[in-house]
Amino acid sequence: MKFLFDSDTWQEIYGSIRKNKVRTGITIIGVLWGIFLLVVLLGAARGLENSFNKAFGNFATNSVFVWTQSTDTPFKGFQKGRRFRLNMKDIQVLKSEYADKIKLLAPRNQTMNLIIKDFKSGSFKVSGDFPVLDQIQKKKLIYGRFLNQNDITSSAKVTVISEDIYKQLFEKDEMPIGENIKINSINYKVIGVYEPSNTIDFDGDTAYIPFSTFKKVYNTANNIDWMMITANDGIDIEQMESDVLLTLKNLHKVHPEDDRAFGSVNLGKEIAKFTGFLTGMQFLTWFVGIATLIAGVFAIGNILLITVKERTKEIGIRRALGATPKSIRQQIILESVFLTTVAGMIGIILGATVLMIIDKFFGQGEDATLVNPTVNIPIILAAFTTLVVLGTLIGLIPAHMATVVKPIEALREE
Repeated sequence: MKFLFDSDTWQEIYGSIRKNKVRTGITIIGVLWGIFLLVVLLGAARGLENSFNKAFGNFATNSVFVWTQSTDTPFKGFQKGRRFRLNMKDIQVLKSEYADKIKLLAPRNQTMNLIIKDFKSGSFKVSGDFPVLDQIQKKKLIYGRFLNQNDITSSAKVTVISEDIYKQLFEKDEMPIGENIKINSINYKVIGVYEPSNTIDFDGDTAYIPFSTFKKVYNTANNIDWMMITANDGIDIEQMESDVLLTLKNLHKVHPEDDRAFGSVNLGKEIAKFTGFLTGMQFLTWFVGIATLIAGVFAIGNILLITVKERTKEIGIRRALGATPKSIRQQIILESVFLTTVAGMIGIILGATVLMIIDKFFGQGEDATLVNPTVNIPIILAAFTTLVVLGTLIGLIPAHMATVVKPIEALREE
């Protein structure tokens, strides 16, 4: 390790670099470009992943939404084009048959109604729901609470409204909790105000009332408009969707191959497509970054080989004056390590700077494209260490070439 602190060693390295400024500069740029690309691409991929997680953060992503349409195939005496509705019996059957697969199941009813508060009014969605909805699609409450089981049991005339409904019907800074609003000419007490999601949101501005209350007020009997189903962890969401639809077809006497009788959206399936894209993007990022790193390291090897060739006479003189092959080898390797280290540090600094700029312009606000684009420190250290190790290994080739030079032949070099 003594040679690391030898001023003569570093002077010789400095002299070699200064003698070939352009060539050395191009080599350093080639190496730093590789680690720069790796840092920026990994950071961008992380930012995209964070943006995706933010969009679905309050939603149970392994969910399926099911509703009825009209039949497309005659079956068991029923004509094509028959319309039918889901009902609470379907919910009970699904809970029984798929108890080990279904984690959450929310039957829902919705309609449009005029909502009035004093002399202010507006037309909004009114949704009859169970408290379980808040577990599937978590509501960010500004005031109060969401629906609970007591509201369902007592068919309470209570409602949870969106922030926009609140702003349209109430005065600024007016406390809405405990106040009455009219929905379909019936008074409802406001028990909560929620902030609509700026990402995934199937309801928009909605006034939520207990499912049991909706049933009585709108005379829906046991019918429901649609249902939201969330699977347990580890369950194949696509298979569960197929099984649920087949069960519902049997219950409603629909042909097993009728694909138009039911409508469904498999959120888990759609999310899997995107996560697959993210995985592919990360793989491509690593491939491009590592390939560029290796190309840059080979460039250092080439520049050192050329340098050794140009310094053949100098190496011969040093050998004639008593320099050992080991000292010459160490100097060449140290020069290689020095160049890769400097290039790596500059590349990391530039990459981090670019990520900071990206975060400032594209990572702020609710509509951010890349949220917190960062790279984990262990990954940076691993990439940097790999770069230095490769720089050391590639330096062995020109170092060996330098040590095999015979002093007499080197002195004859013009």
